[in-house]
Amino acid sequence: MMTSSVADALELINGVAPEEFDDVVALLGRLDDRLRSFPIGSVRLQLSVKERGQAGQRTTLEASIEGERHRTIATSDRDDFEAAIAEVRDDLIRQITDMKNTAEPRHNRARRETL
Repeated sequence: MMTSSVADALELINGVAPEEFDDVVALLGRLDDRLRSFPIGSVRLQLSVKERGQAGQRTTLEASIEGERHRTIATSDRDDFEAAIAEVRDDLIRQITDMKNTAEPRHNRARRETL
């Protein structure tokens, strides 16, 4: 089975030039480990940057996961582009991990009886 990756799923929509694609994929690379559990084509990532290079810069990374019918959004207000990418990447990794942990069955947990 082919699995999802940042390079396959990423779309640059606002504030990021197409020629920056490879650099952005490299910055988001740690996200690949989280995406491997999803089939190719089931994940869509969109990156946008509003007011890039200005004090009010806002970076947004949105992930839509079809099989899970789940959408997550990570944002950063950091002025430094690379730092903002790292922040949204790490937040998205955390959100996907939380989503997967919530969806997994808890077979090892003993049942508690209530009084």
